[in-house]
Amino acid sequence: MTFRYTNLLVLLAVTASMLAAATANKDFKNWNSDFNYTDWALKQHNGAQNSSRVIVGGSEKWHFGVNYIDWAQKNGPFYLNDTLVFKYDAPTATRAHSVYLLKNFRSFLTCDLRGAKQVATTTQGGGKGFEFVLKNWQPHYFACGEGNGFHCSNGTMKFFVMPLLRWHF
Repeated sequence: MTFRYTNLLVLLAVTASMLAAATANKDFKNWNSDFNYTDWALKQHNGAQNSSRVIVGGSEKWHFGVNYIDWAQKNGPFYLNDTLVFKYDAPTATRAHSVYLLKNFRSFLTCDLRGAKQVATTTQGGGKGFEFVLKNWQPHYFACGEGNGFHCSNGTMKFFVMPLLRWHF
């Protein structure tokens, strides 16, 4: 009973955080009289036609030791048809990375790779990187599956996004 209650609380907290991050807008940095509502609205409308190409991790790329949950919160929101680009170095004897799409929130929390779909192998992150287009309006749970899930389970090489619909006036 307690386990279910705890899971429900975690799910509610994560959902609230996800909605807060998704509805935040980077254009609202300064609330002062210089803010031009018309320009902001035009940028939103014109941007609705386009999709973004985002490198996961930014200049850090996809590697061990970066907290990608924080990265996703700081770089969101993400929208339908945005492209996430996973760039990582070629595998070596000690380092390799991959990209898995986990099946649900529970597998995300526990880094359970059973039932996960490998969307990029250890070699697909080189060069221009592996591209994943957010085509469905649903949560996407990403993780590195290497090290028997250690890269995910240590809490850093996993993140999730819930792509939003672009809105029009």
